[in-house]
Amino acid sequence: MNQANTVTVKILDKEYQVACPEEQQSELMVSAKYLDKQMRGIRDSGKVIGLERIAVMAALNLSHELLQASEHDNMPPAGAPGSTPADDGTFRQLSGKIDEALYQLRQMEIG
Repeated sequence: MNQANTVTVKILDKEYQVACPEEQQSELMVSAKYLDKQMRGIRDSGKVIGLERIAVMAALNLSHELLQASEHDNMPPAGAPGSTPADDGTFRQLSGKIDEALYQLRQMEIG
């Protein structure tokens, strides 16, 4: 396994430390910027209040985009008949990252 470094990303004006292999740091930065943009759009709409709710809405929107993209590419969603274990593993990995991000956001709100 590749050695993970700690990378600082900024989302909604808050900094988060994320462990990330060096070769994936640029993708992490792009992902963080995209998430920040999505969360700002949700916050600025004024329809959703609270950092955790904004994060959940952003996660739902991103999950929907991911599923739409997989359908567009004629790939079965993870867990669907015909999906491969790699598809399921990728989905579980993304789900785990979303869960971890939500946990950290909750800790930030508590602290």
